[in-house]
Amino acid sequence: MKLHGENMIGPRRTADGTETYRAVDPATDAELEPTFTDATESEIDAACRSALGASRAYAAVPAQTRAGFLRAIADQIEQLGDELVSRCVTETALPAARIVSERGRTTNQLRMFASLVEEGSWVDARIERPDAGRKPLPKPDMRRMLVPIGPVAVFGASNFPLAFSVAGGDTASALAAGNPVVVKAHPSHPGTSEMVGEAIVAAARESGMPDGVFSLVHGSSPRVGRSLVLHVAIRAVGFTGSHAAGRALFDAAAARPRPIPVYAEMGSVNPVVVLPGAAAERSQSVAQGLAASVTLGVGQFCTNPGVVFVPAEYAESFGRATADAVAAATGVMLNTRVCSAYTRTVGELRRRHDVSEVSSARDSAAAGAPGAAYAVPAVFGISSRAFVADGGLRVEVFGPATIVVSYDGIGELREAIESLDGQLTGTIHGNLDELAANRDLVDLLGERVGRLIFNGFPTGVEVCDAMNHGGPYPATTDVHFTSVGTAAILRFARPLCYQDFPADGLPEELADANPREILRRIDGEFTRDPV
Repeated sequence: MKLHGENMIGPRRTADGTETYRAVDPATDAELEPTFTDATESEIDAACRSALGASRAYAAVPAQTRAGFLRAIADQIEQLGDELVSRCVTETALPAARIVSERGRTTNQLRMFASLVEEGSWVDARIERPDAGRKPLPKPDMRRMLVPIGPVAVFGASNFPLAFSVAGGDTASALAAGNPVVVKAHPSHPGTSEMVGEAIVAAARESGMPDGVFSLVHGSSPRVGRSLVLHVAIRAVGFTGSHAAGRALFDAAAARPRPIPVYAEMGSVNPVVVLPGAAAERSQSVAQGLAASVTLGVGQFCTNPGVVFVPAEYAESFGRATADAVAAATGVMLNTRVCSAYTRTVGELRRRHDVSEVSSARDSAAAGAPGAAYAVPAVFGISSRAFVADGGLRVEVFGPATIVVSYDGIGELREAIESLDGQLTGTIHGNLDELAANRDLVDLLGERVGRLIFNGFPTGVEVCDAMNHGGPYPATTDVHFTSVGTAAILRFARPLCYQDFPADGLPEELADANPREILRRIDGEFTRDPV
């Protein structure tokens, strides 16, 4: 596929602006063809208005047809073949095997949402039958279901160029719910974004979707993203990225004359707790597993375990074992900006008097490898009291680094957990007796996270009905929702209640006959039967 570098306003291609940029190969620092053009204000306006114009028509598309559209997107992405993989590898420095796996996740979740839409029960239909004889007042006929929220703005993520970007989970769930989508391509992988965008446009054309159901705009500056969020046609935002960028978008959306929700996932330190029994029985194996999790994808996962609490008598040996295991896991990060931020933060930790560096990776021969975005893993140690005293240590380090926090007794561990802000995940290593004896500690950690893991590690997010990939602020801006799994669709829908409507005025999900045979709650009981 020959890349054009233009913005995609529905099926049209435009490049009206003067601000341009190119993708950069993070492994060589070489600029890549072609030149991409930032969207102008008029192009952003056209994309958003096109989405709004398509909104009602797309919401009315039958569920089976909408599911077919999602499957067609998956098919079109797969048809891009090795060309997509090659471009993605060049733009991100992620290995081809990782990109192939991520492509599979992307197409699988599109098909997963297609099946969800076909089955239909996700709309949470509720019916309360009328009772004209009820005293003191008659009871009306009440019927409620979830409906599309309207055009959604989606921001591509740097660390997941497929699964959290143009056709990723935010786009898939928004389209599944019946909403047009305007995507802002991530400037780190604009060529990958364009290729996937073309796949969606082709699928929309093949499936007979309205023209504005999907648009893609480019932007190397924050202006484009901010304009997108502020546009009157946009009804919700999906974002995965840094806390600073996510909070800026959240604040901008809240300041609108008509505020809209921003579902932002903004990072996490994903604490790992090693209880005394686990430390005594299998400290080395836990350290090995931690090292693999910390360095997976050069540490560029939102579930990267950045803090691990270890009993004081085992902390030193645990830290050394972790450091030895990460020493060879050097690699190229997604771009020079990400790598510079990682290197700066690691340097600040090294200069602290209360932090000890355990890792030896920076002294290895591999540290001299070429590449502007080359990163070296780091393992640090600190006492729990020092950790609690300084909130700066509880901020995500995006990259292959972790801090081993030594605690002296369960009381200190409890105090350290209490100091944590909201997280995506929390992990506990222990035996069954310890888990039972420290239930209050588990509950304390559970109050701060969206997913609890026992005797495992947080990297590796299962895409399924039961997954929750979210958490209390600042991990996300809304603790009620997930960005992974079928429940992600709930972010982009709203409840609508019909009172005393005639039968021919009701959507089929609320019709007496229940023609779609979905699961509904009728007078307090779940059933697929007709009314």
